[in-house]
Amino acid sequence: METSLSFTSSSLVPAKPAPFPPPHSNFISSRLKSSRLEKNRKNNNLFLVKDSGSSNNGSFSPFPVFPNNISLEEAIGAEYGEGFETFRADGLLKVDVDFLNDKLQEGFLKRIRYAMKPDEAYGLIFSWDNVVADTQALKRNAWNQLAIEEGKEIPEDNGTQRLLLQEGVDNVLNEVLQWEMEENDLCRLKLRLSELFCDNLVKFSEPIEGLNEWLDAVSTARIPCAVVSSLDRKIVVDALEHLRLNKYFQAIVTEEDGMESIAHRFLSAAVKLDRKPSKCVVFEDDPRGITAAHNCTMMAIALIGAHPAYRLGQADLTVGGYNDLSVINLRRLFAHKGSNFMDLQKQVMEKTPPRRKLTVDTFF
Repeated sequence: METSLSFTSSSLVPAKPAPFPPPHSNFISSRLKSSRLEKNRKNNNLFLVKDSGSSNNGSFSPFPVFPNNISLEEAIGAEYGEGFETFRADGLLKVDVDFLNDKLQEGFLKRIRYAMKPDEAYGLIFSWDNVVADTQALKRNAWNQLAIEEGKEIPEDNGTQRLLLQEGVDNVLNEVLQWEMEENDLCRLKLRLSELFCDNLVKFSEPIEGLNEWLDAVSTARIPCAVVSSLDRKIVVDALEHLRLNKYFQAIVTEEDGMESIAHRFLSAAVKLDRKPSKCVVFEDDPRGITAAHNCTMMAIALIGAHPAYRLGQADLTVGGYNDLSVINLRRLFAHKGSNFMDLQKQVMEKTPPRRKLTVDTFF
């Protein structure tokens, strides 16, 4: 096993990209999954603990899998530029934002190519919730179906409906809806809720409006794309195939990657795309995701919908939908890169040309 990192992927984006990450991305392995599952089990966030995972070749265990969380506020991450850790032959290696920006620098040939085709230098990272699929509607439907099965009613007021989407399942059942139940019933309801959500996700037939046209445009410009989610890989892959979007994504980051925060998933996507974080653009609908993108030195484009526009003011660009975007918007995001107020810049020291010595030649 090599103890140094190397990036040797081609600078050309394939004409028909595969929906799975390139082989070279395996150099960033996640922490041991068992410790992560144990931690989540203690937090009572797992709907169903599974011993099987997915391999890089797309094979999956025949056992049914369900998302580990439907409504759970995740950590933002990378507040001080820290990344995640991976185990190497010579010990523990800490991978942070600066490390990736340095290791993923373009080589000589790539710089020449990107000078002629600057769009290919970017990497696009899409969050799954409300950016690729309208999961708000799916979550509401799952809660309503669960209430009907249990003979309960869910209030229709805006406050309760908002908490159904933003709070954890335990908190919703105990504090918001205040359903009387025992501990065994709580586990059963969480498992049933996850089943209903997965069933609705598979039946979902349309992505976010305008997404197909936007992905067609960036695919024509040969810009690589990745999708990140906290769901299991099999669920995301099946949903992408059902939506006929799998051909557009070169990388997928899911629960199996073992990332512990939103920012870590973005960094993992940048590695799989072979793009340094400072050249990536994140599409988000949540202020927390926008903050995570900026912590990773990435640009952020916010989609108005799940949150009003005034809560997305920190994004580099805020749009009402994909129909408002064009590839030229990506170039404008990086047009003034490095020239913002208080940014570090290199000062060019101009050397004063030597003064000519005047000589007088006298001929006799």
